[in-house]
Amino acid sequence: QVQLVESGGGAVQAGGSLRLSCTASGRTFGTYTMGWFRQAPGKEREFVAAIRWSGGSTYYADFVKGRFTISRDNAKNTVYLQMSSLKPEDTAVFYCAAGSAGIPATRGRSYDYWGQGTQVIVSS
Repeated sequence: QVQLVESGGGAVQAGGSLRLSCTASGRTFGTYTMGWFRQAPGKEREFVAAIRWSGGSTYYADFVKGRFTISRDNAKNTVYLQMSSLKPEDTAVFYCAAGSAGIPATRGRSYDYWGQGTQVIVSS
């Protein structure tokens, strides 16, 4: 069992930056692929970014390429999402997720564990 807790959300004006963190506890010795997803009110959850255990392979949704960076520190059991040039349409609850090493990283259904989410609000 893995528990994931997100932090770092908040309110920011358009063009600003936030860094989200997700810290894992429990079965943290596994070589998990980690992902970030977001869900706006009334919309389906959508893929944002993912990273393999080694950190050598990353994946991004087209709408965040060049603005967001995913990274991880396995010694700290933490994955990060650095967000810059934020837009009002980025407003959503952001969730981190953990899955097996070789899963299709952009598919939400591939992940086994999910955090509770952290709210991001971007004002115009």
